[in-house]
Amino acid sequence: MGRVAVGGALAQRPGYGGHAWALLNYLLGLRELGHEVLFLDRLDAGMAPSVQARDDCVRWLDEVMKGAGLGDSYSLFVDDQAAGLSRRAAVEWVRGADLLLNVMGFVDDPDVLAASPRNVFLDIDPGFGQMWRELGLHDSFRGHDAFVTVGEGIGEDDCLIPTCGIEWVTTPHPIVLGQWPAAEGGARFTSVGSWRGPYEPVEYEGHRFGLRAHELRKLIDLPSLVEPKLELALDIDPFDGEDREALLAGGWALVDPAEVAADPAAYRRYIQGSLAELMVPKGIYAEARSGWFSERSIAYLASGKPVLAGETGFARRYPTGEGLISFSSLDQARAGVEAICAEPGRHARAAREIAAEHFEAKRVLGRLLEQVAA
Repeated sequence: MGRVAVGGALAQRPGYGGHAWALLNYLLGLRELGHEVLFLDRLDAGMAPSVQARDDCVRWLDEVMKGAGLGDSYSLFVDDQAAGLSRRAAVEWVRGADLLLNVMGFVDDPDVLAASPRNVFLDIDPGFGQMWRELGLHDSFRGHDAFVTVGEGIGEDDCLIPTCGIEWVTTPHPIVLGQWPAAEGGARFTSVGSWRGPYEPVEYEGHRFGLRAHELRKLIDLPSLVEPKLELALDIDPFDGEDREALLAGGWALVDPAEVAADPAAYRRYIQGSLAELMVPKGIYAEARSGWFSERSIAYLASGKPVLAGETGFARRYPTGEGLISFSSLDQARAGVEAICAEPGRHARAAREIAAEHFEAKRVLGRLLEQVAA
């Protein structure tokens, strides 16, 4: 049995059930492998400007961890204090660990990084960090000994994401199948996501790499071309009111993710109550041929929900056509919806099989730990 610390940003996003699952699948998957785990997070003053905001963030993290059976396995650094495991105890825990898996390099505490015998950067937003570094804007890779990305196309001839001279280990996201049983039923194609997200488009080597908003605009007319309801649990700012109205006019059903996916259990119920997912990637993932594949889509697959996904280069790695269908145009998206609706049972069975074969947590994380070992 080993020890693995996982660092990431969770406390800062109360009410985002899907984001919580993105991290929980790593923690629970590592535990399934027999490892002790500790989740590390930080809450700076700028992230929670008021006492109430800070308390909400602390309470959210505690509820998520306890709900996953990890109530004694986290430490949240809040200024000079900590919630959960004390700061001193957390640093000592890390000192005895095999490695720190640091999601997006979020944990930057010098004592933690110095105590860890091996710091592994885990890139779950491929393209942004690499381009920022090459442009001299930000370097989140410093202080790490190994580098992992879910951009599985990086380093390939047609991938436009720079390697930054780094030897990248590539991996898909893991899924703990026992947490995501197959579920029957559902009548809607759904997805959960943000219209823009926290980042701005990136200008790199003469190309402007866009966001999910830019890809969704290409599909405005899709609901008018297909029979089933297309619904997005979409986090969209009031500033983007014109785009919101365009989506509604195009026939999209929009719901508030704070209402349908406000915690891990609600997020799972929303996915498992769907017929299938329509996954629209961020523009940068598609345009750069990143090979990225969504952890959310993997949860749909595991739940026996077929996935119709915007192509990013993942189709060269995973079986498509049954259970998972890729598209690169409005016409292809329409055809994918029709194919799934024509034989929903066949596609549902294939979806679960793809999740079990390619994304099961113990297999994915066991391979990953072997690749990043010192």
